[in-house]
Amino acid sequence: MAADDDDARPDPDALLARQAHAERGRLKIFLGAAPGVGKTWEMLAAARHRQAEGIDVLIGIVETHGRAETGAQIGNLPILPRLKTPYRGQDLEEFDLDAALARRPRLLLLDELAHTNAPGSRHHKRWEDARDLLDAGIDVWATLNVQHLESLNDAVARITGVRVRETLPDSVLNDADEIELVDLPPAELRGRLQEGRIYRSEHARRALDGFFREGNLAALRELALRRAAQRVDADVSGYMRAQGIAGPWPAGERVLAMVGPDAAADAVVRHASRVAQALDAPWIALHVERPDSSAATRAALDLAAQLGAEVETVTGNDIVAVALAMARRRNVTRIVLGRAGSQRWRCLPGRHLSSAMLRAARDFTLDIVPAPAQASASARRTFVLPALPTWAGALGVVAVITAASHFLIPYVSHDALGMVFLAGVVTCAAIWGLGAALPAAALSFLAWNFFFIPPLYQFTIHEWRDVVAIVLFLGVATATGALASRVRAEARTAQTRVESLRRIAAFSRRLGEPTGEAELLEEIARQAASIAGRAVVLTERNDDLNIRAAEPRTDTMDEGAWAAARWAFARGETTGRGSATLPSTEWRFLPMRTPRGCRGVLGVRPPRPMDPPEAQALATLADQAAVAMERVRLIAEAAGAAAQQETQKLRTALLSSLSHDLRTPLAAIRGAAETLRTAWERLDEPTRADLLASIEDDTGRMTRFLADIMDMTRLETGEIAPRMVRVEIADAVAAALAQVPAATVSLDIPADLPQVAADPALLEQVLVNVINNAEKFAPDGSDIDISARPMGQAVELRIADRGPGIPPAHLAHVFDSFYRVRHGDRAVPGTGLGLAIAHGMMNAMGGDIAANSPRMGAMPGGPPGTEIVLRLKAMQ
Repeated sequence: MAADDDDARPDPDALLARQAHAERGRLKIFLGAAPGVGKTWEMLAAARHRQAEGIDVLIGIVETHGRAETGAQIGNLPILPRLKTPYRGQDLEEFDLDAALARRPRLLLLDELAHTNAPGSRHHKRWEDARDLLDAGIDVWATLNVQHLESLNDAVARITGVRVRETLPDSVLNDADEIELVDLPPAELRGRLQEGRIYRSEHARRALDGFFREGNLAALRELALRRAAQRVDADVSGYMRAQGIAGPWPAGERVLAMVGPDAAADAVVRHASRVAQALDAPWIALHVERPDSSAATRAALDLAAQLGAEVETVTGNDIVAVALAMARRRNVTRIVLGRAGSQRWRCLPGRHLSSAMLRAARDFTLDIVPAPAQASASARRTFVLPALPTWAGALGVVAVITAASHFLIPYVSHDALGMVFLAGVVTCAAIWGLGAALPAAALSFLAWNFFFIPPLYQFTIHEWRDVVAIVLFLGVATATGALASRVRAEARTAQTRVESLRRIAAFSRRLGEPTGEAELLEEIARQAASIAGRAVVLTERNDDLNIRAAEPRTDTMDEGAWAAARWAFARGETTGRGSATLPSTEWRFLPMRTPRGCRGVLGVRPPRPMDPPEAQALATLADQAAVAMERVRLIAEAAGAAAQQETQKLRTALLSSLSHDLRTPLAAIRGAAETLRTAWERLDEPTRADLLASIEDDTGRMTRFLADIMDMTRLETGEIAPRMVRVEIADAVAAALAQVPAATVSLDIPADLPQVAADPALLEQVLVNVINNAEKFAPDGSDIDISARPMGQAVELRIADRGPGIPPAHLAHVFDSFYRVRHGDRAVPGTGLGLAIAHGMMNAMGGDIAANSPRMGAMPGGPPGTEIVLRLKAMQ
């Protein structure tokens, strides 16, 4: 009764969903299969009827596309002025969300819900505008073509050959309060297109031979009808949950296949698949997990998944109650189950599942599939004649207890000895299960009666209290043995689940370590081999599968195995041993599927049929391997994209710098040269000398720039190989200052400073670049401070100016190529390569370079200044 009350109680989640929808505006979508079926016309016609009823209706945006019929249907409906958004020299007209929210109509019309808004709009997509309107309590009517649904994007591209760029999430359609399907037969739609009622004649001819082919339209129409039917089915199920209606409602067929732990499971699955195909209905394969689940169950569930079923595995002791609860919750109309051929499908002693379902499932159509004759006979033989070790174990335990009880007779009454025998029954149940507990109970009863209850050595009872004791003993022994056996089986099931979880966790940890594809494939093969003994991993190369990893490494496959592997890769199905496809091969192949396609195939060759936990662990490994392979490939693609982006950024910066740093001196050289050529005689000697000096300076500037470019190229290609020797810091600074004679410096270099390990030429170039950079920032008349100090195992050389400093936002980029700091509206002159080259050369020498701003020791209140710190290894 309590279960019935629970079934009749409204679903709290469904009630909460209805309450959430009641507090916001309602969304109605006019869904069509293709442009031109009349979605906008139908929406406008319905809106005019609502306006006639006194509803405040406003057209947010409607696209007529020049169709006179659609334009005429607008009638006297008020239209919201469009928002003009400037973009690339023209004004784009878009829906004005802010104006609509301020106007707050009762009902607003939005055409083309998947439309992409112009850059600069509040939202990227029009459906996001609709979401804001709904949150504000405004009802929205919108139009949508089925090809704009994100989940159907690939399917539509395969059907039509056209990739739809404007899409929206399926959740928008799923969350709509109402959907109206606007349908038109393909022939009639093509007729409208030929008449020019959809596109102009020149566009119509191309459309008829392309997107609007009759086969395309028929396929799109089927997609639209199916999505509308799915939505109607969801609405019915939601209503039933909200109202607490147990169902089923025969509004649409849905099949439930009950997969049990016997040999009839495959027959049930195949029969349910045929029924579902004949009814064109979805179907569910349900397995009620119990301790006696067998390998046949897992194989049947795999088969059901391959045949398109939704597989559900639940736990429970009352199979009938669990199955009927599932059927009512999922609005199932037809249940397929097998005729029990063994005791394993019994719900209660003497009651088979099929007979119990016939009595309880009065609201459902039942299909009972006969069990295979050989399976029934085998099951009966298995039940009647338990295995010898079980009998031997029970007999041995009872014999030991009987012998031990003879020594207890002087101290324990014969009534109390029943508890000793009861302990033996529990022991047998815990060790061998119910098959040993029942014989142990019978043998214990006989031994207790024969050896210890007067009259001894006879199967006779004289006292009524002994009769009661024996009856109670039999009942308690049987019940206790059954319970102990169930606890043992459930403990094994729990242990199996724990082991499966441990394996899954190990898979996640081990497959997350490799960063390269080759290492990952080797790890996948090792993990699969730990489950099944032998394993291979195959991926596609040169339009065929190739073995990329194997454990053991010398593994090969025969032609039958290759055929099964290729089938698994092409179809995305499990093939080979234990599956429904090519089961004769000794190998089993599992596709490693991802949303972007099949990444490869995992193959194993187990020495024996795998039990369900092993098969489940292997399937989990295949799934996680696919995810790991996708991760590695995405990382490689991201690295390639980042490198390409960085290369493009560097190329752009190089071209920009070339256009500036070469064009400016070239223009000055050309101007000075033309002046000298045309007015040499009219120019006095100082002017000619000044022009020649400017040509010389600009030529030197270009030479330095090209030298910087060459140095940067050599650094990036790794062509610079430093020649490391002992170098005096003072000598290196003096050589650098000789190349920068204009710099005014203040030196603080101790005489006893240790030598450093460096390349003299590279270190000199680093110092020249850094000193030149400091000179650009140093105010006129100020010194550049150069100091050096030993710091542990290194020597630090600091070059500091007294200039304006570097803003904090720029400090991290001063060593980037072509990066130049701007002060106000003015960029500091230079190529932006000096510090980048210094950074690369210091790294080549094993040193370090950093920038500080404000510099260490800057005067309070004064200019912050910038300090470049060079750190090189000291030589003892």
